[in-house]
Amino acid sequence: MDVSQYLEIFIEEAKEHLQSLNEQLLILEKEPENKETINEIFRAAHSLKGMAGTMGYKRMQKLTHDMENVFQEVRSDKMKVSSELVDGLFRGLDALQEYLDNIVNTQDEGTNENQDLIDLFAKELARASEGGAAPAEAQPAAQGGEGQAAAAVQTAPQSSSVNGLDSITLNDTDKSVIAKAVAEGMNAYAVNVEIQETCVLKAARAFLVFKAVEPLGEVIKSIPDAQAIEDEKFDFDFSMVIISKSSAEDIKKAIMNVSEMKEAVIQKIEAENVPAQAAEQTHEAGAAAQPAGQAAAGAKAPAAGAAAAGAAKGKPVVNRSVRVDIDKLDDLMNLVSELIIAKNGLVSISPAEIGTDETKKGNFHEQVEYLERITTNIHQSVMKVRMVPIESVVNRFPRMIRDLSKKLGKKMELFMSGEETELDRTVIDEIGDPLQHILRNAADHGLESNEARIKAGKPEVGSIYLNAYQEGNNVVIEVIDDGGGIDVEKVKRKAIEKGTITPEQGEVMSDKDIIDLLFRPSFSTAEQISDISGRGVGLDVVKTKIEALGGNVECKTVLGEGSTFTIRLPLTLAIIQALMVVIGNEKYAIPLANINTIEDVPATDIKFVEGKEVINLRGTVIPLIRLDKILDVTDAKKDQESLTVVIIAKGDKQAGLIVDDLIGQLEIVIKSIGKYINNSKMISGATILGDGEIALILDATTLV
Repeated sequence: MDVSQYLEIFIEEAKEHLQSLNEQLLILEKEPENKETINEIFRAAHSLKGMAGTMGYKRMQKLTHDMENVFQEVRSDKMKVSSELVDGLFRGLDALQEYLDNIVNTQDEGTNENQDLIDLFAKELARASEGGAAPAEAQPAAQGGEGQAAAAVQTAPQSSSVNGLDSITLNDTDKSVIAKAVAEGMNAYAVNVEIQETCVLKAARAFLVFKAVEPLGEVIKSIPDAQAIEDEKFDFDFSMVIISKSSAEDIKKAIMNVSEMKEAVIQKIEAENVPAQAAEQTHEAGAAAQPAGQAAAGAKAPAAGAAAAGAAKGKPVVNRSVRVDIDKLDDLMNLVSELIIAKNGLVSISPAEIGTDETKKGNFHEQVEYLERITTNIHQSVMKVRMVPIESVVNRFPRMIRDLSKKLGKKMELFMSGEETELDRTVIDEIGDPLQHILRNAADHGLESNEARIKAGKPEVGSIYLNAYQEGNNVVIEVIDDGGGIDVEKVKRKAIEKGTITPEQGEVMSDKDIIDLLFRPSFSTAEQISDISGRGVGLDVVKTKIEALGGNVECKTVLGEGSTFTIRLPLTLAIIQALMVVIGNEKYAIPLANINTIEDVPATDIKFVEGKEVINLRGTVIPLIRLDKILDVTDAKKDQESLTVVIIAKGDKQAGLIVDDLIGQLEIVIKSIGKYINNSKMISGATILGDGEIALILDATTLV
């Protein structure tokens, strides 16, 4: 069987299960008695094991199986959750992640057996078994075949065997279901199914048997149970109890129609005398029976016994999300781009070209409006498809902070909000590393040691906050810590030592300018290099990456109280609203998200500060940037009495761009200019206008 076609699905789902296990283990560490979490962990581990086995990744399957055994012992109250056990389980998850990374890169899990982890789990299981055997009903469902039938007998002391089929044992609940069914004119059958010994996929054949009898009646019991059948923990036969209106011959015929069946022995069960009120349990018992067939299929459902509890409360039954290849979305995006360019072409046609025919004019304008509506709607729809909750990036950080807490010997906690905030998929893919750098920085540099915090009168446990929210056309992500803040004087001394700035420059620099030095390449204030920080490759990587995404990052700090790193990112990188301006005979686009206001400024209002042009706008001094000089436009208007100034902002910094004329607001498609112009960060891309002309897009944040 060629399983390579399922590799992509396996990788996606394995990532989800590993993330779920990480999150649930963090909860379990804080709430060792939380049964719901324990069950959730067991289900995720079980699904991951089944998937790895199906794909033929034996090492991954074995390690997950051993972890699952530990979860089973915890689940059946034979083992207590200790800090050492959680550490071991987290190491197990890291090993599984390593297998998955190898599979992503080479389609092979690698050769690491992780024997130390397997030995650790074996030792924990041995210690649990020495602590005394659990009651019979708590025996794990992993026993198969006859052993499973024996366990069923022990859990039902008042039960009776079905004549001729000794492996099936009925308890009071089963008998009440049968009594009710017989009273309603139905039949109850005990069925023993034998599969040919040459069969390779026993579990799959068993599942097909369940599916074959499903239209004819209801399976209320199977021996062994559904979980064991799913795991192929049975010989070449299994038994079940069916309630049906059909005859025994019809049921046998349906079973024998499944290939690789050897024999099916069916015997009718006669109703026994049971208390009348027992029949009232029928509904609950029947409800628990259905997953027997589902679980045998390897469905991600709990085993038959836990079926009723398995449907997680409050969660939707159907996952309404669809995985779409990003290349397909890019193709769709390009089509929308062409549509918008076509619309701009229509808009640019003057009515004079249509002539004086009023009907033609009316139809033309109607068509343009219709096209505009369609393109806007398609654009919004595609953008929604491209939007992904930021949760997919940040949900790995609680585990990272936990590990850093242990490694650094500092008590700390991460609080997150706004995980549902959505960002363009392209931005999401790139934002993980910068955020990781800032969080590690907060944990290592930001938070003080436990002793220093107590001495300063702070809570011993440090707090790091990760908040995300939408602000206009931007998404803002904040990383806040309640640590010692940044010592500006220390940063200044370090910068002078390294020769980054001169002592004279240091004297006139503001605190904000000094903090900005932290974003310079190879700049670090760490006294010693560790595997967490100190190499000076953290914040400059953050700044470079975020500015490449069209965003910006800034830091505010109060010594002794903590620091706040604020990242602003555009919602999308594909289609934006822009202000079209003219400089000389060239057209440029300025993203609307960066623009505060547009001002008409008399030339006499321009003043000079330190030899640079500024204006005083409503009490705020704003530096001016003459775009014609920066962009080397020779035919720009000179010596105007009144200047058109576009006020742009980057965080709390502002600047005024002097332009010759304004064209107006336009929805533009950003096209990459590749490596043709790689010497200027001022240009973030290009766009095609309606008349086919090319206009460059100015990067406002770089200009500031």
